[in-house]
Amino acid sequence: MRQRPPAIPPPGGGTSLSREEISRYQRHLMLPEVGPEGQARLRRASVLLVGMGGLGSPAALYLAAAGVGRLGLVDDDLVDETNLQRQVLYGTSDVGRVKVEAAAGRLSDVNPLIEIEPHPVRLTSEGGAGLAARYDIVLDGTDNFTTRYLLNDLCVQLDKPLVSGSLHRFDGQISVFWASHGPCYRCLFPDPPPPDRIPNCAEAGVLGVLPGLVGVLQATEAIKIAMGIGDVLIGRLLTIDAMTMSFSEFEIPKDPACPSCGPERRFSSPEEVVEEVPAGCGPLAPVAGERNIPWEVGPEQVKRRLAEGEHLVLLDVREHWEWELARIEGAISIPLSELPRRLDELDPEEETIVICKVGERSAWAVGYLRRTGYSRAVNLRGGIVGWQAGEPGPLAP
Repeated sequence: MRQRPPAIPPPGGGTSLSREEISRYQRHLMLPEVGPEGQARLRRASVLLVGMGGLGSPAALYLAAAGVGRLGLVDDDLVDETNLQRQVLYGTSDVGRVKVEAAAGRLSDVNPLIEIEPHPVRLTSEGGAGLAARYDIVLDGTDNFTTRYLLNDLCVQLDKPLVSGSLHRFDGQISVFWASHGPCYRCLFPDPPPPDRIPNCAEAGVLGVLPGLVGVLQATEAIKIAMGIGDVLIGRLLTIDAMTMSFSEFEIPKDPACPSCGPERRFSSPEEVVEEVPAGCGPLAPVAGERNIPWEVGPEQVKRRLAEGEHLVLLDVREHWEWELARIEGAISIPLSELPRRLDELDPEEETIVICKVGERSAWAVGYLRRTGYSRAVNLRGGIVGWQAGEPGPLAP
């Protein structure tokens, strides 16, 4: 049974609303699950948005419109013309302005009843703890692993819920990490990957509407946490494929040996948390022994090894309907959402090549498998799309 975490902030403080608030939020007040008490909780809540780009823009708009009482905006960047394709908080007249200042003006116009606190800085370990401690909920809208891991470790030490979102081309992911109620980000990926392992949207591109979809989902989770309603995405990863408009979900177990939230955690206080610049190894780096198995392999190498008669387990984690459209001959089908309960169908001693459409969902699956003892799991780079684009290989039907 899923546990509903406590409301942030806790109940209390009165539920009386002003005439202006009653008029503005009346559609909320009509919902029995919200009502005056829920709206008052939103008014008392505060959210720190780190990164005011593609994810932070839609999230901030909806948090402001909903009546979250205080929003902190963190970003040291300027608005660029290339941002306008997806960062809907800004307009052409904002190009060249400091993002958080432009955002503050727009959000104040959306809802003048709330407080907007712009922080035109890059979040660092030096001032990050003091900044995050001032807010109830932290929303991660960044596109780099250095800040992502820093936010996770700070939120673990401060016992703050971290609403996490990420993007890549046509795919998005969202989860809520709250170590006192479930896993943290490092339970899934203990250490940052190499800097060239996963590109940001400037390098790989992103469908302009996708950040809006993921950012709104992040705002939804933050609002649910603030009001103490619904089932929050704690211990669950929601993935989105915008090309097929399909949603998948799989469980994230809490890692008892997690370096951030486990009993032998590397930090004992927020002041000790330091930034980690991704180095040459990460959570899916080569595993000691076992023929030094890499975290990822290209389709041509897999085809060659299969042609040479080598035994490899091919695990396809796409949905069943995707499997019916096209699949690699000899592969087995276990959709990502079913993987945690079907682990006994896999042998941890066998090298397992994990496959999805383009290599994104399978990367999450490999991280999960390696954290649960399947150290010989390897991601197929480029997924089935890469397999079909290369040299001919056995494909069915």
